[in-house]
Amino acid sequence: MKKLFIILVSVSMLLLSGCVTKPDNIKPVKNFQASKYLGKWYEIARFDNSFEKGMTNVYAEYSLNPDGSIKVVNSGVTPSTGKRSYATGVAKFVENKNTAFLKVSFFRPFYGAYVVFKLDDNYKYAYVVGDNKNYLWLLSRTKTVPESVKQDFIKKAKGLGYDTSKLVWVKQ
Repeated sequence: MKKLFIILVSVSMLLLSGCVTKPDNIKPVKNFQASKYLGKWYEIARFDNSFEKGMTNVYAEYSLNPDGSIKVVNSGVTPSTGKRSYATGVAKFVENKNTAFLKVSFFRPFYGAYVVFKLDDNYKYAYVVGDNKNYLWLLSRTKTVPESVKQDFIKKAKGLGYDTSKLVWVKQ
């Protein structure tokens, strides 16, 4: 009986590890074009988290894998050492390729949500959340953004229930 329980728990964990959710009130961008999203994005603001804590000069690079998934390379500098760190992962669409709701893994088989909830028409700025209220990012194609973009990001995030006082403005 104990062996059966262990097998059931193991199978359940494997099945659930590939499932991701998004916060209920978040609507992913529709008519998303992955080809326009590929390339380098600078992190302008974020909620600090264990995997980026204190990092500066942070950016992500997205490229297409042969299987249609997206290669993700995140990079940042640890100020105390001055060394750049890299983390490579994979992103896959959760609903369909026209909806900006993806699941991302840096430690397979575990995935986290990556939801673009606002994207300007020219794919210059992206507002992104994870699977809960602890993950929030403002990304840009450039190292700086106009004050109007920062204020819009804060307003939208507050309106969705995020505590924007926790935002870290990333030194680029």
